[in-house]
Amino acid sequence: MSAASERLQKALARAGLGSRRSCEELIEAGRVTVDGAVARLGRRIDADSVVVAVDGVVIGLAADLVHYLLNKPAGVVTTADDPQGRPIVTDLAPGEPRVFPVGRLDIDTEGLLVLTNDGELAHRLTHPSFGVPKEYLAHVAGRPSRAAVRALRSGVDLDDGPTAPAKVAVVAPGLLRIEIHEGRNRQVRRMCEAVGHPVRRLVRTRIGPIGVGSLRPGRWRRLEPPEVRSLERAATAPGERTGGPPPR
Repeated sequence: MSAASERLQKALARAGLGSRRSCEELIEAGRVTVDGAVARLGRRIDADSVVVAVDGVVIGLAADLVHYLLNKPAGVVTTADDPQGRPIVTDLAPGEPRVFPVGRLDIDTEGLLVLTNDGELAHRLTHPSFGVPKEYLAHVAGRPSRAAVRALRSGVDLDDGPTAPAKVAVVAPGLLRIEIHEGRNRQVRRMCEAVGHPVRRLVRTRIGPIGVGSLRPGRWRRLEPPEVRSLERAATAPGERTGGPPPR
């Protein structure tokens, strides 16, 4: 059976939205759209060429999509190729199918990185209009004062403009938990330096709803379908969401 002859409910079930029957119920309830139009039960689709959404959340349905979570160690470059021959993040994950890093962590920054061949989700996770939060632990020089923390929370002036307000908590002296959703180049490092506390070590601990858990530095794991669905929901602009409970 070709991809073009696949029934919509089968594609949804394959992507982890539930059993075939529960996916049929989603369609019957009018909660599924194909290219913006409400789908009807029995619709056949080419999963590689249509945009399918459940309750306004775009769902990746292509059969060859893979989503990996990597705990990047320091000294590895966030790219799929490096002319200087340095270690790259794609060397730490399976070689086939070919995947690309979502966003960028500088060579000295550690922590969570998504690797995928899902271009739509990658775009949504990185574009600032979708506002997907990323959380970091920043070990900084000195002990940030209350004024410095307030400045980070309010937004600081950088050479490319003021930052949006960040969520900041003091975990321990010299250790900050910082959540941002903009993703500018070396943003957390530049923010901390702007308030007088340069970063000594930086670790990304969470992307949207996905945390580091027990994943060790240098290791990867495949994201489970419910985790992919949670990232898709996190990467949905408020105006795109419609009623109904979230897809499973």
